[in-house]
Amino acid sequence: MQRVKFRQMAEGDREDYIFLEAHERSSAAAVGDRLLDALSELDTSQSAYQVTRYEHSVQSATRAWLDGADLDWVVAALLHDVGDLYAPYNHDEYAAAILRPYLREQCTWVVAHHGLFQRYYYAHHFGGDRDVRRRHKDNPYFEDAVQFCERWDQASFDPNYHSLPLDHFRPMVAEIFAREPYQPQVIASGVRKPLADPLTAEARAAEGAPV
Repeated sequence: MQRVKFRQMAEGDREDYIFLEAHERSSAAAVGDRLLDALSELDTSQSAYQVTRYEHSVQSATRAWLDGADLDWVVAALLHDVGDLYAPYNHDEYAAAILRPYLREQCTWVVAHHGLFQRYYYAHHFGGDRDVRRRHKDNPYFEDAVQFCERWDQASFDPNYHSLPLDHFRPMVAEIFAREPYQPQVIASGVRKPLADPLTAEARAAEGAPV
């Protein structure tokens, strides 16, 4: 394998850094595949829920898909917990950091904050503030995070739910990670798109039930 000439970055020349840029872009093109591998690892991790974190993730994405959500939302739902094994106390920030160059700002903000918003469902059982999410009430994506958690995240621990297979989502992940990172038209700062689109949902439902 070809390598750069330098042993310290300060010694590198233009040839070295042009080569590195091309090499790193090639490596970055496989990020989507690596994330799906990491997601699959969640199927073998211990879980006290009735489903594994892998099933929870695929179930969340299936609900988003059947709600008529757009590509960014579906991939956000699929990968929102991908950091569980490596960042158990800030998995939301971990996942958002990976997704941020490729997804709409609306979606990555929601992924970055979904852990806090999920506290609505359990914090009061420990004497905590279940409405701690209200600290973000003035954020334009506040209601999107509420609905993300309600419709797709907290609802997706059902062992009797029939999720779509991971391969159904694989081309969507490939499309997202084929995007040029940090493009303004992709990040779409300030743009909000609905989580659910009834017409798209109807068309997808007509394609057949999940198997």
